[in-house]
Amino acid sequence: MKIKALIFDLDGVIVDTAKYHYLAWKELADELGFFFSKTDNEKLKGVSRMRSLDILLEVGKVELEYDVKLQLAAKKNERYVGMVKKMPADEILPGVLSVLKAAKEKGYKIALGSASKNAMTILNQINISDLFDAIIDGNKVSNAKPDPEVFLMGANELNVKPQNCVVFEDAAAGVEAAHNGKMFCIGIGTKENLAEADIVIPSFENFTINDFEKIISR
Repeated sequence: MKIKALIFDLDGVIVDTAKYHYLAWKELADELGFFFSKTDNEKLKGVSRMRSLDILLEVGKVELEYDVKLQLAAKKNERYVGMVKKMPADEILPGVLSVLKAAKEKGYKIALGSASKNAMTILNQINISDLFDAIIDGNKVSNAKPDPEVFLMGANELNVKPQNCVVFEDAAAGVEAAHNGKMFCIGIGTKENLAEADIVIPSFENFTINDFEKIISR
């Protein structure tokens, strides 16, 4: 593979915002009268806000009109953004910053490919928005993962062919999206949860750009 670009998901890859999503969704479930577990929350990884709400309502066996669902999704997002705006800069996950900087020094182009509509808020909060050559978030795409739109748009903005990109993902839907876009995918997490990834690493901690280049040279 001739890799020219790295595309990173945000939640669970660069920052652990999943805990804030979970707290905001759980508050909503509590108000609706049912328990929403961390295991249930795993089903929400990598999918859009409205689809996440649908999954949550399926867990609680609750049916609501669309306009009510829009109100609940907005309420959840307002709570989530409130939590994120208090997030300290040091909440970037271990090893991520060194990998981003080393990749940039090596000449790789770097993009963000996230379903989050709050991506810029988060990147600015942890002071790393300037490390990205392209930022594709939920405000720019129409189709949620596993549709490859977010990654293909990232490749396009970087002016790099999809086959010359590597995606870093922590969700099964994101891995599928990368493959649907004909991109190599490195999963961040466990092989159990990311069985379809081309290779899986537990985290960026103790992971270097040299390790990355060994993977793509195989």
